[in-house]
Amino acid sequence: MTGRAQTPVSGASVPARSRTIIVVRKQIVLLPQKKFIYHYKNLRWAKGRHETYLCFVVKRRMGPDSLSFDFGHLRNRNGCHVELLFLRYLGALCPGVWGNGEPGSRGLSYSITWFCSWSPCANCSITLSQFLSRMPNLRLRIFVARLYFCDMEDSREREGLRLLEKAGVQVTVMSYKDYYYCWQTFVDRKKSQFKAWEGLQQNSVRLSRKLNRILQPYEMDLRDAFKLLGL
Repeated sequence: MTGRAQTPVSGASVPARSRTIIVVRKQIVLLPQKKFIYHYKNLRWAKGRHETYLCFVVKRRMGPDSLSFDFGHLRNRNGCHVELLFLRYLGALCPGVWGNGEPGSRGLSYSITWFCSWSPCANCSITLSQFLSRMPNLRLRIFVARLYFCDMEDSREREGLRLLEKAGVQVTVMSYKDYYYCWQTFVDRKKSQFKAWEGLQQNSVRLSRKLNRILQPYEMDLRDAFKLLGL
């Protein structure tokens, strides 16, 4: 369920016709603090975390002077990975994205941001890449807390992340500011401030470097290897 509020951007010096109307539809059910920390903690060895949580923001421009935002979160359900579960709800979150719906909703462009506790598996990456290739009016960014099965150089998950990048998806490791944003937006924080756990920054930097190596072309990896060998 969602609630709706219309908030015009205020400013005494801004003419009324130039003001932007922002329509915000926020979720009612928020993530408990402990659940968010448990599933999003960027531990080096995240044992027992078999579910993937996905917090999302959907932004669309409703007109020249108005924007719409939807917020929410999902997790794996009945064996369905959360990335594919999101696609099931896409028609409701993005009216007109399939090319049908009300005349005013057709042809709209959408910007979607995910904050995921795990990066997508290989099969989900393939499905998302194929889906996005047919959706030029939809842009996706993915922030991940941890990398899923990316330790092996030849893992399918690594190749899946490369496919996402080729499809125009921006995949990034979550930093402190991303955790802070999620805490403020998706968590039932009860006015408590987000406190970074020990190792958050170090693990974020380590995972970012790892992701960059994965997304680099193989030629760049070989050059780096030759440099390390002094060749």
